[in-house]
Amino acid sequence: MLATIPSPTEGVLWLGPIPLRGYALCILAGVVVATIIAGRRLEARGYARDAAVGVVLWIVPFGIVGGRLYHVITTPQPYFGENGNPVDALKVWQGGLGIWGAVALGALGAWIGARREGVPFAVLADAIAPGLPLAQAIGRFGNYFNNELYGRRTDVPWALEIHQWDSGAGKAVVDSTGQPVVLGTFHPTFLYEALWCLLIAFVIWRISDSGCLRRGQAFGLYVMLYPMGRIIVELMRSDFANRILGLRVNVWVSILVFLLGLGVFLARRKADPDVRLARADDDSDRGADDGVSTASSDTSETATSDEATSTTKDSTD
Repeated sequence: MLATIPSPTEGVLWLGPIPLRGYALCILAGVVVATIIAGRRLEARGYARDAAVGVVLWIVPFGIVGGRLYHVITTPQPYFGENGNPVDALKVWQGGLGIWGAVALGALGAWIGARREGVPFAVLADAIAPGLPLAQAIGRFGNYFNNELYGRRTDVPWALEIHQWDSGAGKAVVDSTGQPVVLGTFHPTFLYEALWCLLIAFVIWRISDSGCLRRGQAFGLYVMLYPMGRIIVELMRSDFANRILGLRVNVWVSILVFLLGLGVFLARRKADPDVRLARADDDSDRGADDGVSTASSDTSETATSDEATSTTKDSTD
């Protein structure tokens, strides 16, 4: 059994003068995985696999700007409050990307990219749907490297050890003896959310491949499922957050996003079926028809051959 889950005391790996931040590397890894998945799903639907790369080049910058804007707007105190520094709002590498802003502006970037690549937006959204939560799961480990996104204090066997963190230096604060300062052990809510995202990716992938979804519904399913887990995570967190009627802002936003996803899912009930599945079904039907036709042809040829043989035999007799 685990006593605790240790947290890193360094969030940055230096290659000479070049800093490699764990937070950024996790986000980058998530983007790469999501792009590969989206490319394969686009190709299965009759579009170029490389179109995913062209679209992602629009999604990423829009998503980063949107995520940072959402974070700064909903948590302005560190930047514009007492002792705040507005310049810090630009320091994305220190952490602080709101998923809702990233999804909102990222969707705008996806729409632009889809038009430029000649891919219908609904097809693109469905192709991205399982890869998006998978990318989020990988990206959440960036919070681990920054010693952030943890819940209330706990002594459960999987409790996460958290250090007092210097976000500017990207490492733990040390005491007079040079030892990292430990704040205590907390619920690893970053891990809970990562596991939830992995489950979402699996569910969407299986249901999408079952052929029971219409175009656009896979993405609607993601927009519905993710907020359900996010609400639970938000209620477990103990860090500072602005509140409305006693609830964290992200809880209210999650509720609204869930309703939006439900609306998208229901609105797409009469849309075209999944292109790849429809094509696969048509090919299967054609294969079955060809098989019947071939069998009928073989039977006819056999009958004709038998008649010819019989006629020849009668003539000989």
